[in-house]
Amino acid sequence: MKFTLTQQTRIGGRSYNQDRVGHAATDEALLMVVADGMGGHYRGEIAAELAVANMVSAFRREAQPRLVDPETFLFRAIGRAHLAILRIAQEKAMPESPRTVLVACVVQDGHVTWSHIGDSRLYLMRQGRILARTKDHSYVQHLVDIGRIREEAIPVHPERNRVMQCVGGPVTPKLEPAATARLERDDVVLLCSDGFWGPLTQRQMLNALIGRPIAEAIPELTELAERRAGPHSDNITVIAMIWNEEAVPAADSPHTLPQQDLPTDVRDFTATEPDFMHMSDAEIERAVDEIRDALRKNRQEKA
Repeated sequence: MKFTLTQQTRIGGRSYNQDRVGHAATDEALLMVVADGMGGHYRGEIAAELAVANMVSAFRREAQPRLVDPETFLFRAIGRAHLAILRIAQEKAMPESPRTVLVACVVQDGHVTWSHIGDSRLYLMRQGRILARTKDHSYVQHLVDIGRIREEAIPVHPERNRVMQCVGGPVTPKLEPAATARLERDDVVLLCSDGFWGPLTQRQMLNALIGRPIAEAIPELTELAERRAGPHSDNITVIAMIWNEEAVPAADSPHTLPQQDLPTDVRDFTATEPDFMHMSDAEIERAVDEIRDALRKNRQEKA
């Protein structure tokens, strides 16, 4: 598997960095993850650290050397990261559980599969255009969806930091079906916190990445994001990969579900609210399998 990878994280204008970034790879699979701890809650950096560490650990344990099912892996890993945060909050008698948003993807068999909770984003870029982008679980994204504001207004809206879902909060995150896309040579897969994408236009990102090594382009974009955000810049984190192989035959490609076309009303597949805090590992596995099967059934119905 051939790819080029680079990452950056900066404290920006904050007193400390609540973002975390991680990756892990085998000869046949790659995991990338970015978590942005929620500053309006207690110790968001703890939630981000736990989320990234748990996902990387799960990947290293299960990718031998490839994952059986990347979508199932992401679903379970995010759910277990949520559980790990709740457990540490209980063990340490924290006043409230730390919270984070995150975005993660798996590259395997010439495809990228991704999932997210909150407003950290994944971009899939090809030949100077954005082929796919995650849709934020945020109040301002809802306003865009119903036509109240334009996409360009998101970074400056007074409620731009109001997210509707997170990992580690009192409500179990409601995962949508993962999205999958076939990769072509020179595709860029970029994951970032809102401190990176917020101050930048999509055109700035695309122009910086066209025909240039990401080892040069990503630091420049990070610097630009920090400069445009000014003295009160958020933490800035990004990890990006350029795919260095030819595309696998289209006949071998699984069904692709573009993330931006997902329904805006996130369906609650966890309406029964499993009490993960008081379940055994075997019970958690069964609950996760049931939710995953419901997600797949819903995707098949919409196909």
